[in-house]
Amino acid sequence: MWFSSLDPIVRVLLIGPVAYVAMVAAIRFSGKRVLSKLNAFDMVVTVALGSLLATILTSSDLALVTGLVGIALLLAPQVVVSLFTSRLVKGRTVVRARPVLLVDRGAMLEDAIASSRLTRDEIFQAMRSSGFGGLDQVAAVCLESDGTLSVIGTSSAGDEEALAPLRGWADH
Repeated sequence: MWFSSLDPIVRVLLIGPVAYVAMVAAIRFSGKRVLSKLNAFDMVVTVALGSLLATILTSSDLALVTGLVGIALLLAPQVVVSLFTSRLVKGRTVVRARPVLLVDRGAMLEDAIASSRLTRDEIFQAMRSSGFGGLDQVAAVCLESDGTLSVIGTSSAGDEEALAPLRGWADH
């Protein structure tokens, strides 16, 4: 009634811990990048790893070794891409989206907000979350490559070196 067969449960109990330890070891070996804030590439790999782990645990047709090879196959390109993007500027633009300036010295950049498929309300929410009550207090709001909104106050802008790479910032 509760179990159609005890054999699949025993398989999960035996294979589960091994697959889990192998997954954690592989992620640890591949570096901290896999666990960083996600860009599109990182998210695909993370979802695929979760799906693969579930398949290893639940499919009796899949040998443990085959699943472990699959884990390695997913993480190997992740390591290669992270090396590629960390060493070559062109590589970064292929894999990672460029940050987008949304507020420039207190002025909302409506075209940038629209092309990023955001709303003014979402910009205001990010400002409030960062402790700012008005646009006059904000030097910049940036949509980062990982999808987060960074808010830089006018008193925190410093020498603006972190803002210089943003398209449109240096035009002043």
